[in-house]
Amino acid sequence: MLAHPRHWASWVLVGLVYGLGRLPFPCVWALGEMLGRLGYLLAGSRREIGRRNLEICLPEANAAERERILRAHFGWLGVSALSQGVGWGISRGRLARLVRIRNRGFIDTCIAEGRAVIVLVPHFVGLELGGAAFTGLVHSGVYMYQKIRDPVVDRQVRRARQQYGSVSIERQDDLRALIREMKRGTPFFYLPDQDAGRRGIFVPFCGLPASTVPMLGRFAAMTHAVVIPTFARFLPWGRGLELIFDPPLADFPSGDPARDTARMNQAIERRLHTMPDQYFWVHRRFKTRPPGEPSIYPPKGRRRS
Repeated sequence: MLAHPRHWASWVLVGLVYGLGRLPFPCVWALGEMLGRLGYLLAGSRREIGRRNLEICLPEANAAERERILRAHFGWLGVSALSQGVGWGISRGRLARLVRIRNRGFIDTCIAEGRAVIVLVPHFVGLELGGAAFTGLVHSGVYMYQKIRDPVVDRQVRRARQQYGSVSIERQDDLRALIREMKRGTPFFYLPDQDAGRRGIFVPFCGLPASTVPMLGRFAAMTHAVVIPTFARFLPWGRGLELIFDPPLADFPSGDPARDTARMNQAIERRLHTMPDQYFWVHRRFKTRPPGEPSIYPPKGRRRS
């Protein structure tokens, strides 16, 4: 079925991404930077979303500084896009050359003790390569997977994420399989910080109520898991990537879903301020508003004066 002519364009795209991933990483970085800077000029609506998010989340920065961060962010978005293929079939040797791991003892201690672990992985631009680094250099994992509409791309992404023994569970599958895997000692990759729509609860993120899925505390309670915030950061000039483990969340969960979800957001905020150009600003994080509150984003197609 995947050999059908209607999928040929997808195979060409996959081949192109794979080929780019074989280039020396400084070349990937340079090409990605150029692509991202072009995106800044052309992607007007996403540029406005990023600009608004930065106003909310970094009010202490002046307008010129926020604009500098936004331009740099688009550059990193380009690097992220072109580095997708780096993790496809990457060897552990190349991973070790590209990735620096910071504070690894936090997670190694938990795994050695046989504890269940939730790896809290927010949406920074190095997320995909960071996932490959984790599974290739630290430990295999289990993650929830949203099927990609294009079956060729879906096949390649799924294979890449499973190349070092990681397990994927469809979002609509029975969660008991996830719980069993965690209790066996497989770390669970949890990606928390996207607008959750009406199924979320409103807790502060950068001082503004944000619709957030309140599942982290529940997963931790069901499995007695330690939660370790983990961040992927591209290094400048194509020098590779850092995988950063922060200390486990203490006294977590509390049993209060709103309090636990707010603590998760606070952990993300702390890192956001240390690497602001690499947080995923072009997502409409505050799209869903509390009842009666107006949208904070400009209407589509309308630029703010």
